[in-house]
Amino acid sequence: MTDTASPRPHASAATLALAGALRELAEADRLLLALDFDGTLAPFVDVPKGARALPAAKAALDRLERLPETWVAYVSGRPLSSLEIVTEADEDALLIGSHGAEIRFGRDGVSLDLSPDEQETLGRLGEALQALVDSIPDTRLETKPVGFGVHYRLLPPEEGPAVVERAREAAAAVSDRLTIRDGKDIIEFSVREAHKGHGIERLREYTRATAVLFAGDDVTDEDGFGVLRRGDVGIKVGEGDTDARYRVADEEAVAKLLTLLAQAREEHASRAR
Repeated sequence: MTDTASPRPHASAATLALAGALRELAEADRLLLALDFDGTLAPFVDVPKGARALPAAKAALDRLERLPETWVAYVSGRPLSSLEIVTEADEDALLIGSHGAEIRFGRDGVSLDLSPDEQETLGRLGEALQALVDSIPDTRLETKPVGFGVHYRLLPPEEGPAVVERAREAAAAVSDRLTIRDGKDIIEFSVREAHKGHGIERLREYTRATAVLFAGDDVTDEDGFGVLRRGDVGIKVGEGDTDARYRVADEEAVAKLLTLLAQAREEHASRAR
């Protein structure tokens, strides 16, 4: 694949195919853009709440949101409280947080309502993982609504696997019914099963979208690619195995393809008037 969606002289077949797919997507009757945030729209940063979408990506999304029958949604492993901050979401934003466990459709949210057993497991899991993080310098525990994430991005790469193994052992001592996800320099444990594919399906149902674009960079985004249908477009950002049909290199390439899509969608809307 290639690192840009914009046709140019001597462009590869993959580039041309993605550009063509975006032009077709722009003609959809009802279009949903479901986008991962970190590593897709925004570069990774040391302070998670300091992340922001690249200006070019934000500008393209603002253009798309103003168009008729077009919805922009953010689908992230972040808790909703964090996702609201980094996306600078207004009260009408469509947000999927905690890998699908939290949903906010505009002003209406979905409560979690953890059972007593889930709450008890969550408490013990937090204690076990906090003790682990306290024993390993340069690791960090992130509290999520239905679980926890152990971050190890600041460690040398060769030390990551040992942290993951110790985290798995600590979590297994608490419960054998946890949902476990490996991500980029993070391993997450949840007391409730949910994934981004569930979130995208809920968004599709809510917006009644006839076509969906989903872009993501992490292994947890594969659940999202797995629910895409004929006529949808899935875009993997960066390296790694994927079920997505298309691939781009980085956040800047995503911004370029969103700009291309915004232009094509605006032209479609103008013709339809």
